[in-house]
Amino acid sequence: MLTFEQKLRNYSEIALNIGLGLKPGQRLLISCPVEAAPLARMVTEAAYRLETRLVEVLWEDDAVLLSRFQHSRHNNFDEVPHWHSRIHLEHAQRGDPILSIRASNPQLLQGQDPEKVRACNLAFSQSRARYLQEVYNNTFAWSILGVPTQGWAAAVFPDVSASQQQDRLWDAIFAATRADQENALQLWQDHIQNLQQQANLLNARKYTALHFKSPQTDLTIGLPEGHSWETAQHRTTRGALFFANIPSEEVFTLPHREQVDGRVSSTRPLVHQGQLIRNFTVQFKAGKAVHVQAEEGEAALKHLLSTDEGSAFLGEVALVSASSPIQQSGIFFYSTLFDENAASHLAFGQAYPGSLQGGLDMDRATFAAHGGNNSLIHVDFMVGSSDMDVDGILPDGTHEPVMHHGEFVLQNKA
Repeated sequence: MLTFEQKLRNYSEIALNIGLGLKPGQRLLISCPVEAAPLARMVTEAAYRLETRLVEVLWEDDAVLLSRFQHSRHNNFDEVPHWHSRIHLEHAQRGDPILSIRASNPQLLQGQDPEKVRACNLAFSQSRARYLQEVYNNTFAWSILGVPTQGWAAAVFPDVSASQQQDRLWDAIFAATRADQENALQLWQDHIQNLQQQANLLNARKYTALHFKSPQTDLTIGLPEGHSWETAQHRTTRGALFFANIPSEEVFTLPHREQVDGRVSSTRPLVHQGQLIRNFTVQFKAGKAVHVQAEEGEAALKHLLSTDEGSAFLGEVALVSASSPIQQSGIFFYSTLFDENAASHLAFGQAYPGSLQGGLDMDRATFAAHGGNNSLIHVDFMVGSSDMDVDGILPDGTHEPVMHHGEFVLQNKA
């Protein structure tokens, strides 16, 4: 059994070595909630031991954000602190790695004016547009990991005493990220290799579409010619490997923007910008979400899909085994970073250019002409379950099973 300190140190090592592939002489930018200062300090120490040139930390505070929604006037929410986006863009354009430490509080904006939330989200997305293009183009190494705060832990474990909630969430995060294992870095290397083998099998089949079928879902997703299945491991334009999400259990590609048809239902709630969207169904026609219905948070979902012209189209389709460690934990994390790794999922909005052969060299118009979607947003939502089947559709129209009851059944045809 590892001590908490040993697990935390493992977590830091995973972030720097697996997530960012940090090299001597680089500058590192960390964004982090003030409540997670101990982790940021440990990551900083580990980075300097790896001969990082300079570590900068941007502190974030939910209490400060909430005060704005509680007390600021409606007409103030079209403004965001542009220095925040500028410093991210500056690091990205230099090729410096960026680590985002996140603490999701799903109840932070509960009860706040939805028009304020909508205006703030739009302004924030617009301010980050240039930076996100650097993200999508793999200009630099970036990675995301989570850290418990009391508000987040209370949402995940409401039936546990307040004094134990954060400890329980730490245990769940360490287990989901393999940080509770002595040979954590080797386990990660093995895991990445296994995911890459799944991606290779899918790439070899060259499907033209996928068909998702369950009692709640009947959806066909066209795949553009030249699409490429990927893992969360990417290579920067300078040739450095990084792993974008800690944890990650998915293989993914981009849908064809105009070839998504049918009905899909969520299998886990979506938490977006402090708002909970639960038990929703989306109807697609010619790629676009034409009708949505939600048991909770319907207005927030409709606002999300009206962000821009591309927000009502899909930018990602991802396959995740129903037996993934996060699914088997039985925990709903109220955080897309973790919950997307419990189930196959889709994403509204921007598609990753790296998921299309030659996509990183295309301008936005050319990317769109090849079937890629452009948007200010990229928001994942979970649709997979143990009763879902996924078929791949071959160029001759033949269907073959890829997943059965939520598990991969695709085999090497060689």
